This record gives sequence, C-alpha cells and structure tokens, in this order.
Amino acid sequence: AGGLRGALEEARHARRIAASRVGRVCVAGPEELASHVLLLAAVPDEVRRAFRGRLLDKVIAYDIEHQADLVRTLEAFLRSDGSWTRCAAQLHVHVNTLRYRIGRIEELTGRDLSRLEDRVDFYLALELA
Repeated sequence: AGGLRGALEEARHARRIAASRVGRVCVAGPEELASHVLLLAAVPDEVRRAFRGRLLDKVIAYDIEHQADLVRTLEAFLRSDGSWTRCAAQLHVHVNTLRYRIGRIEELTGRDLSRLEDRVDFYLALELA
C-alpha cells in the first residue's frame, strides 16, 4: 500500500509537469521526476513568476535598454559550467567581454556567479521562462 501511495503521488506530479507545457499532447517522462523539473512543477505559478522576476527583471530591462545580450550570456555561461574560455568561444566574444558582461549581471542582481548557490538560482529562474 505504501508503494501505491508513492506511485500515485508521482503520477500526480507527472500530470502537473505535462500540464505546464504547451502543445496538444504533453508527456512527462520518469527522468523528469528525479530532477528540478518536479520541484518546479510543484511550486505555484505566482511564486515561480516572483522568483524569476526578482532574479532576472533587472537583467532583462538592461538588455532591452542597451541591447546588451546579458540573458543569452548568462545562459551560455551556465551551460558551459562557468568556464570562461568555453563560454567566450560559444558566444564568439573575447574573454574580457564575457567577464564584463558577467560582472554587469552580478552588479544588477547583487549575486555572485562564482557561487554555486547563485548559479543554481539563475539556472532555475531561466528554466521558468
């Protein structure tokens, strides 16, 4: 009976994940039930929007005003696991340009991208887009 209760709870979460997607047919696989996707699906929409806004609104506004491409830079930096050289190569910019952009993100948000906790927060905020 205990296993059935757990399976039912997983099925509810999978349904919640699938329901948050766009498209006619949406599916959530078992790999998503053991990832951050499951946690994000359980958080109410207004809390997710507020979390994303607190982290990214200033960066997005700066991008719009200055055409700075900071959000794309942040995504690339996180995808490259914080490797300055790999990220700069992916973006086709000099490492000093990348350092400037990351510094600007840190100034705007008050976060430090050398800290794992801040990287995780940004990653999750970007996933909520």
